[in-house]
Amino acid sequence: MSTSKGDCPPVTELDVQHDINTGNAAPIMMKRRHQAQTEYAVIEDNVAKMLQAGVIEKGNGAWGFPVVLVRKTDGEVRFCIDCRALNKVTKRDVYPLPRIDETLDALRGARLFTTLDLRSGYWQIGVAPEDQDKTAFTTKQGLYRFVRMPFGLMNAPSTFQRMMNEVLRGLTWTTCLVYLDDIVVFTRGGLESHLVQLATVSERLSVAELTLKLKKCVFATRQMEYLDMSSAVMAYAP
Repeated sequence: MSTSKGDCPPVTELDVQHDINTGNAAPIMMKRRHQAQTEYAVIEDNVAKMLQAGVIEKGNGAWGFPVVLVRKTDGEVRFCIDCRALNKVTKRDVYPLPRIDETLDALRGARLFTTLDLRSGYWQIGVAPEDQDKTAFTTKQGLYRFVRMPFGLMNAPSTFQRMMNEVLRGLTWTTCLVYLDDIVVFTRGGLESHLVQLATVSERLSVAELTLKLKKCVFATRQMEYLDMSSAVMAYAP
């Protein structure tokens, strides 16, 4: 099981990348939005960190989208790219995400749980070289493009779920469940059985060079919170 203490994990060793199929659509270059000086400082700080981490690089293509800053409920500001115009011309990937009701059914009767969280999961997948220009964004300092898969792209969840289903093929629904970068290992037996199952899942993640965010992982607990979606926390206990 690979772990990381930094903000940016390595790219997975799997043969997977994110494609952005825009067909014959013409390149889109959108006007940069005005930001206050305090917002600009946040943007430049994020850009500097992503450049250093190898998440982005300088761009020189014909595509470009504006940066938006989104304030989260805890007050932290999240750096985002407004990809709506790009998503409108992108061919949809219909690969499905797991149904939550089926996830609930699979967990019934389980006695022990371990929840695993991938560190910056999307950044562990590279963007196809021929599509990197389509991820570009503009700042006062110029044009940059993503080398690793960013949030906001229409098909990013499908790309990520497809990869995780492949990594954990044969284990999902019986040993573990995976919803994007959230993994839960569940056991209907005792601690010994749970540790064996956890080791099996961990080995799969290690082979794929997928990196965990340890501070968000919870091991061998009798109750948990999973899939906090639309303010509905799913809690399970034996």
